[in-house]
Amino acid sequence: MIPFALWLLAEVPITSKFELGRIQSDYDWWIYGGVLLAILAPLLWIYRRDTGELPRYLRIGLPLLRTLVLIGLLVVFLQPRWRSQREEHHDSRVLMMVDTSLSMARLDPDTPSGRAGQTRLQQVASGLDNTEFLARLRKKHHVTVVPFNSVLERDRRVVLPLEAPVSGETAGSEPAGGRTAGSSEASSKAAVAPPVWRKHLVPGGTETRLGEALEQLLREERSTPVSGIVLISDGGLNAGASPDTAMDLARDSHIPIYTIGVGSEKKPVDVRVADFNVPSRVFAGDRYSVEGSIQGYGLKGQTVRVELLVREGAAAKDPSRRGQGKLVDFAEKILLGDGETVPVKFELPPSELGQRVLCLRVKAPLGSSEASDKFRECPLDVSDRQTHVLLLAGGPLRDYQYLRTLLFRDKSMKVDVLLQSGQTGISQEATNILGDFPTSRQQMADYDCIVAFDPDWKALKPEQIDLLFDWVDQDYGGMIVVAGPVNAGHAAEGWVQDPDMAKIRKLYPVEFNQGLNTRSNVTFSSEEAWPLEFTREGLQASYLWLGDSAIASQATWSQFSGVYSYCPVRDKKAGATVLARFGDSRKAQGGQQPIYMAVHRYSASPVLYLGSAETWRLRRVDPALFEQFWTKTIRFVAQERLRRQSQRGSLSIDRDRYNVGTSVEVLAQLKNSRLQPLTSPSVTLEVTRDGVDRQAVLMPADPSKAGRFMVELPVVRPGEYRLELIVPETVDERVHQTFRGVVPKLEDEDPQRNAGLLREIAQKTQGEYYDDLSVALSNTASPSLVDRLKDVGRTELISLASKPEEDEKWLEWMLVALCCVLSLEWLVRRLAKLA
Repeated sequence: MIPFALWLLAEVPITSKFELGRIQSDYDWWIYGGVLLAILAPLLWIYRRDTGELPRYLRIGLPLLRTLVLIGLLVVFLQPRWRSQREEHHDSRVLMMVDTSLSMARLDPDTPSGRAGQTRLQQVASGLDNTEFLARLRKKHHVTVVPFNSVLERDRRVVLPLEAPVSGETAGSEPAGGRTAGSSEASSKAAVAPPVWRKHLVPGGTETRLGEALEQLLREERSTPVSGIVLISDGGLNAGASPDTAMDLARDSHIPIYTIGVGSEKKPVDVRVADFNVPSRVFAGDRYSVEGSIQGYGLKGQTVRVELLVREGAAAKDPSRRGQGKLVDFAEKILLGDGETVPVKFELPPSELGQRVLCLRVKAPLGSSEASDKFRECPLDVSDRQTHVLLLAGGPLRDYQYLRTLLFRDKSMKVDVLLQSGQTGISQEATNILGDFPTSRQQMADYDCIVAFDPDWKALKPEQIDLLFDWVDQDYGGMIVVAGPVNAGHAAEGWVQDPDMAKIRKLYPVEFNQGLNTRSNVTFSSEEAWPLEFTREGLQASYLWLGDSAIASQATWSQFSGVYSYCPVRDKKAGATVLARFGDSRKAQGGQQPIYMAVHRYSASPVLYLGSAETWRLRRVDPALFEQFWTKTIRFVAQERLRRQSQRGSLSIDRDRYNVGTSVEVLAQLKNSRLQPLTSPSVTLEVTRDGVDRQAVLMPADPSKAGRFMVELPVVRPGEYRLELIVPETVDERVHQTFRGVVPKLEDEDPQRNAGLLREIAQKTQGEYYDDLSVALSNTASPSLVDRLKDVGRTELISLASKPEEDEKWLEWMLVALCCVLSLEWLVRRLAKLA
């Protein structure tokens, strides 16, 4: 790098210029000249008087010597020096802003590109990939492409330097002598190729802050020679400041903005299925319900038919049958305003055993599109396999007793109990009464979930602790751990302080106080009940809902008087989520109230933590609430084991829906034919969207854990996604997961192109608005966009620092010469016998 920089400077013409450091203007010459004359005039008069009787050569020589000394002193004072300068050329710049908000992931069925299956952003990427627009720009300008959505994505900007002109070709205006530093550097980078835009430009961000992004870019770049800004967008502006400030700033900086509109200008007349929720697994013989919602645009007040379909057997796996099936039920719904959701709910009778696909479909009225968003599908597994729960308790707490009875009477559950304080031969309502914790992997494999009420983990042998840890870490066993005053909340003798219990503490989603803070672990008890304050994540966790919706659940929880105690913890672990806090604000530390409920995934296994065993108090509101709470939470933590399609492996994700523009972390845990962790550099995951788009993705091995493979998948378009993986060393044993990519409501409101805003931005900044992307990127318009962007590169003279050692050397010789002249004058005066 350094040799290249030296070569670059060697190619730059360097000129030298003589200057006087204290002369800044022509007025300085008059000032210093006047001072010199003011000194010389009386001096010459004195010399004329004193040398009147001397020979002529002395009458002229002595004043001349003194004048030379004064002029020399003045020259030294004026700081004469040779200053080196070099020319520096700054290339003309074009800034291109590309809107990558989620509205740009929309298909416009009334446009040719939309009918061809291209989203708005894909149209932009295709235009940049398949035209010479950027290549023509780079012949005159340095081009910077910056994506934006809710923020200006600086880390994803692409810098394309000016291309060096080939022999016999000129590229814009050239300074005399050719381009210098700037152009040489640009020439060295001319080989930089633009990225594949269809891969680089991906939608993201849940809102569009066009005004703020434009203003930010202008403030960062206004000091450089910017020929103009090219803004490619659908004109969406649903958050942040208006672009008025940015337009004023562009006008004051003489930077025109050329806007290119994409997307349809027509307000959509459409109806679509916005959501569809189906339980992944139901027990044979149970009634169940499915819920969804539809949205309409431009159809307010119209009635549409919503149908529930089912496909079973081979048809359930046939992608060509998507959106089809046997009619199960239907409902007539009246559409509300644009984008407003209309809920749909169907109650279904018990179904036969087996896997099937349920489809929620809305019949499109005349004039609306026939896109795939007219239906949504979800798989359903009707099984008679009972969820096997191990109920572990240090003592007969009320929660333990009520839950034991509940699970024993629930035909979809099978419960084994281990009461550590119980005596041999005790009678309890349970499938099996254990006298000790399981001691083999085969015994642990029978369980889907463990619910532990203030257990004495110290009673387990080291090999049993290892067995429990591996069951959670490798076999996706889920746990609900409930703290209590005897074992977890005891300061000295509890397992929390035991160094041998490190593996147990690792499974919990909270950090306990240890060391000098052991007294902080003592369970806090209050004389009054305090309500639970749910966090935003807790309110959204459907397994905690005590109602059919989040709003209904909040209303039910508000009737719950609360709990009296909790086990203090230091904090949540990294990656854990706090769901609820103890309501007494007087116990807050660091501005946060005590954690009462938290969850995390250890490996892929959910572990739910409760701060005390007081959920039995829900029965005071309604006995059904206690049953609803525990049934939902047990199914939640057991879901990963219940979803396993193979004993050799599993595939997991942390939720069933993701916003477009986010990423899905996919985790696979695989074993070989000997049921040992699979050793392989990678495995192949097949990703399918809406049963059509297919791609193979490599999942690299996780170096920190044998048998685990991980990959992050970007969600670039809305739709139903299916992830499928063939377990290595098997014939055709597969594991799969499904999730839904959704567009946030904010980006789905008013999705039509805002041509008025884009036109206003262009007009107020002396730019131009293009309503056709292909025309703007082509060379057919007269003048074309490339021709409108003039070369505004500029050349500056940069003064190089002088060399102090050379200035000092010259000054020394000057002073020696002045001393010699003064000595000569003194000698002449002595010989002439002058005073």
